[in-house]
Amino acid sequence: MLDLYALGNALVDTDVEVDDAFLSEQGLAKGLMTLVGTPQMANLVTRLGDRPMRKASGGSAANTIFAAQALGLSSSYVCKLADDHNGHHFYTEMTSAGISTSPISEPATDDRRSGQCLVMVTPDAQRTMCTNLGVSSELDQDLVNVEEIQSARCLYIEGYLAASELSSATASFSRQSANEAGTGVALTLSDVSMINFCRDGLNQILGNGVETLFCNSDEALAWANTDRLDVAIAELRDIAKELFVTLGASGAQVINAEGAWHVQGESVKPLDTNGAGDIFAGACLAAKLQGASSSDAAKFANRAAAKVITQFGARLPSVADYQALKP
Repeated sequence: MLDLYALGNALVDTDVEVDDAFLSEQGLAKGLMTLVGTPQMANLVTRLGDRPMRKASGGSAANTIFAAQALGLSSSYVCKLADDHNGHHFYTEMTSAGISTSPISEPATDDRRSGQCLVMVTPDAQRTMCTNLGVSSELDQDLVNVEEIQSARCLYIEGYLAASELSSATASFSRQSANEAGTGVALTLSDVSMINFCRDGLNQILGNGVETLFCNSDEALAWANTDRLDVAIAELRDIAKELFVTLGASGAQVINAEGAWHVQGESVKPLDTNGAGDIFAGACLAAKLQGASSSDAAKFANRAAAKVITQFGARLPSVADYQALKP
């Protein structure tokens, strides 16, 4: 029996430091994620010139599952990969961590490549992302193992799948399969851009609701179209039995049928906020599925998020670093 069965994009993250002027010159909205085509991605990489770049396998749900696996869960990751350098890099890194990962299934061409995410980090630690989904946007039902979903303890879905009609349909199918067997479903809203531009896809994935929902305060406010977090939380409670709302340095709000808690964050000096929400979800799920209360799981997840933002990149350097987070 698996602990976590997850669906998400397969991306290779490329982190690079830039200043605000570069973002302005490229017409990029600071702090948000923008979907770009292959030509625009190539142009951005060219304009970055000889700035140092760091590569690592990524994608929101992939980062979450990597953390959960490193913290003691068994997991499987469903994604789509092309037969290119990024595809092989992603597959090797995930399987080496013990995560059962979809095999490379697509031939690579100039127009069909594995996904890539360019993460531009400004001196204030904000990250601005440009994502070329590549073949990741073609996540089809043939890749899904219904028996594994229905025998897993939890199905985890990233909201970024809402950007693709096909991926949204596959995520919805997977959620329905989980519902039929009583497998818990957890989902992250992923990004404000998904709410603003891909809400129909999110609604399709959510269906009648999920057991667990992860989001940050900006995403919660955008979902409810309000500037009051309490109003946003009340609306989100209609689609999730349990809600984790991250608040940056202020910690997190946890809301479920038993009550509501504010869990304090940890004070650190951030270098790169990329991956904070991803590791929060992974650490939270790992703690909960290993017996922690919801508030204790959020406390542990805050510790993990505080650790990852003190370095560049969305993941900790090694499995040992994840293990060191445990009390």
